[in-house]
Amino acid sequence: MTSSAIASMTGFARVQGGNDIYSWVWEVKSVNGRGLEIRFRGPQGFDSLEPDLRRRLKERLHRGNVNVSLSLRKLSPQAQVRVDEVFLERLAGLCDRLCQDYDVAPPRADGLLALRGVLAVQEEDEDEAIRQVTESALMDDFDQALGKLEQARLDEGRRMAELLQGHMDRITQIVAAAEQLEATRPEAMRTRLRQLVHQLLEASAGELQEDRLSQEAALLVSKADVREELDRLKAHVAASQELLTGGGAVGRRLDFLCQEFNREANTLCSKSPDPELTTLGLDLKATVDQLRELVQNIE
Repeated sequence: MTSSAIASMTGFARVQGGNDIYSWVWEVKSVNGRGLEIRFRGPQGFDSLEPDLRRRLKERLHRGNVNVSLSLRKLSPQAQVRVDEVFLERLAGLCDRLCQDYDVAPPRADGLLALRGVLAVQEEDEDEAIRQVTESALMDDFDQALGKLEQARLDEGRRMAELLQGHMDRITQIVAAAEQLEATRPEAMRTRLRQLVHQLLEASAGELQEDRLSQEAALLVSKADVREELDRLKAHVAASQELLTGGGAVGRRLDFLCQEFNREANTLCSKSPDPELTTLGLDLKATVDQLRELVQNIE
């Protein structure tokens, strides 16, 4: 995987191969997962491939649930035909006696050979050198399948990166719009503070000191100040952009940033002193949800 691209955890690859003795098909499929989980399904007698297969997968993939299957078919079975001479001799003697006793036609040779137990087909043991050559060819084709899987995940990752960038741009637009609102500007906050103190003084009819009322009002206004949340949102966007540009296995870090985006969006909505800002906060939450859904499938 190149460091300049992100990869999806979703992909599929299929490679066919063979030699003079076998034909085979590798299929490798991956979907999203918290870590790297590998399952191998292959023909009986080829379990020895699994340790090397797992090692190669772990060297090139970081996350995803990966299912690997190998289908194998023998082209020209090397078999020997063995005749049970003792059994056949007994059958022939029995047939002769039946022919004499019951005056029936003697059996044909193909009829005797068709009886169960007369013929036995036994495959020859495979030469160890041939077995090693076959396994080497199998793993070469597995590497091809793994390369195709990586490319499929990278292709999907590029498409996802474009969507992710769109969501990042939307978050940037929302933050910029929020900063332009009158309710988030310092002069508007000062005006609101003066109005609040004046209203409290009138309501208390002089029973409360103006300094104490000013302190309480300032505390209320500071709790409604969302500029810090907007600054953090811009910082999270910058961090996300850096991860997307750097590429590699960034899914976990992007997922963490999505949690931070969501936290700031919730705080923005809860502190909002203005209906327009609340609307922007809800739009932000919807965008973050879409962003996080995508991030769940990034390696």
